[in-house]
Formats: sequence, structure tokens, C-alpha cells
Amino acid sequence: MYLLKTKGTTKIPDYVQVRDNNFALINHITLNKINEYIDTLDIDNKQKIKDIIKKYPFGKIIKID
Repeated sequence: MYLLKTKGTTKIPDYVQVRDNNFALINHITLNKINEYIDTLDIDNKQKIKDIIKKYPFGKIIKID
């Protein structure tokens, strides 16, 4: 799974793109709702993923194993 943070504007919020291993778009979530989305996933280390998203800058692709 890959995550990509995109910076919004004054009218468009910040988003996180969730992509699969083939880099196909799975979901496009506002940054303020990403915690709710991660909680619904059936994966380990949910808190670690949340922390990674907070730390990474916008425009960088994050690979989650």
C-alpha cells in the first residue's frame, strides 16, 4: 500500500491518496478523516501508520508494508 499526501488550497482541503501495490487509486480521503479510515482497515500497526502520515511532508510517496 502507498500513501501520498497532497496539499490543498484555501477552498480545497488536504488529502491523502491510498494506492495499492500496482499504484491504482483505492481511496482519496481528506487528511482530517484519515484516522477514521485507517481504523476500518484490517492491518497491523495502525498507530504506526497514523504517526508516519503526520511526520511525512506533502508530495512524498509513503510505502506501507
